[in-house]
Amino acid sequence: MKKFLYLIAFSTTLLVSCIDDDGVTTTAPIPPASENFSSGSADFSNYVSVGNSLTAGFSDAALFIDGQTESFPNMLATSFETAGGGSFNIPFMADNLGGATLGGNAILGNRLILSFASGSPAPVPASGTGSTEILNPLSGPFNNMGVPGAKSYHLLAPGYGSAQGVALGLANPYYARFASSPTATVLGDAAAQNPSFFTLWIGNNDILGFATSGGAGVDQTGNLDPSTYGGNDITDPTAFAGVYNAILQTLTAQGAGGVVANIPDVTAIPFFTTVPHNPVPLDAGTAAVLNNAYAAYNGGLAQIQALGLISAEEVTKRTISFSEGATNAVVLIDEDLTDLTAINPALVSMRQATAEDLMVFTSQTIIGTLADPSNPTSINGVAVPLADNWVLTPEEQAMIATATASYNQTIEALAAQYDVAFFDANAYLNVIAGSGAPLADGSVVTATYATGGGFSLDGVHPSPRGYALLANQFIATIEAKYGANLPEVNPAAFKGVYID
Repeated sequence: MKKFLYLIAFSTTLLVSCIDDDGVTTTAPIPPASENFSSGSADFSNYVSVGNSLTAGFSDAALFIDGQTESFPNMLATSFETAGGGSFNIPFMADNLGGATLGGNAILGNRLILSFASGSPAPVPASGTGSTEILNPLSGPFNNMGVPGAKSYHLLAPGYGSAQGVALGLANPYYARFASSPTATVLGDAAAQNPSFFTLWIGNNDILGFATSGGAGVDQTGNLDPSTYGGNDITDPTAFAGVYNAILQTLTAQGAGGVVANIPDVTAIPFFTTVPHNPVPLDAGTAAVLNNAYAAYNGGLAQIQALGLISAEEVTKRTISFSEGATNAVVLIDEDLTDLTAINPALVSMRQATAEDLMVFTSQTIIGTLADPSNPTSINGVAVPLADNWVLTPEEQAMIATATASYNQTIEALAAQYDVAFFDANAYLNVIAGSGAPLADGSVVTATYATGGGFSLDGVHPSPRGYALLANQFIATIEAKYGANLPEVNPAAFKGVYID
């Protein structure tokens, strides 16, 4: 029977202190040697992890010491130590706030915590000023090569860690702290360590920016030149395949073993499942006033349909109607509707949201506020339609799904080609979002925002407990591929949410 490791530790002593959700500190030694842990055909003596924020340990909208300590690669490294694994060096931030400065000027925000200061729990930035200065470089090499914000092609980009480039928006501030030189590449720095084993989890950001911006970017399918992409664009699948092949070719060139993970369905994370499409409460009088205000718009649609310019189906889709009750859908702009403004400028491309629309998490900051503070009737999402960036429409979701499927096909095929282990993170995180993951104590970890335990307060990145569950899946995948026998992590020993 497998033993649980109570991770994580900074040192290699394998005696670890963890604080649970009640603030109780517990310690537990590594399982005894009689458990016969082994590496199988793998060699864990020099483990290097490559990826983005998910690899770095990013959570609660920031990178900070505790999060880096509770990253899944650090959990794996501690497990690997029972089977010949070596030290695992991490480019730690300077504190637990997560903020950072560039030449003394703040460029990164602090982490989120759940605070009861207002009387009801709400995620708020941690107070204080971060002491991490981007221009103060760290001396490597580092085994955790996770770079928050990195897309697949960024791992091959010279200058991505240039401190001078950070101010110009041409480089990554996290990588600038620990790049071996201003012209280095993430992949080059990882390969220079000649890893005996690696994990690779990259590609999430090639889709995520498009999703979290409400589809404000461009689907670059057909454009093979990533240097022309915007920050919120979807990477062309062929370009992604070429980059991913180059990464695996480099990491396995000296015979290293490893495990790769595919791309989860980003639309299943709390960032898209927390804010309902119909959060508007109305009394009968207000509903009547609104219906009267939208009568001209609805009537104009009927007239356009009578001319044969739009279908009856589109008229139904665009017709706006409110009723007494607490579940009225918000009004939003939908750029995929037929543009009728050349015929009638008042017939803007708007409609009410449906259950198929995904409101982005940040939309809660604007729904119900006033577009014009001097006009009490200018309520965003009701009298004033929400801009397209506050919602991910079905058409935009379809673009994401197509890209995700293509990326994942590439990852699985290349894992087979290079004979490395393949972890289906997409399938596993769908379990978290669906039935949830049961723990030994009878509790279940889900993707419900703040209370589910699987995701942090940014609604995108896992919580420490979520990372622990992922670490165990990586371990199981490694064992199946390489015949290893490794201790698992105890997810219950890690926080599901940080509370102030």
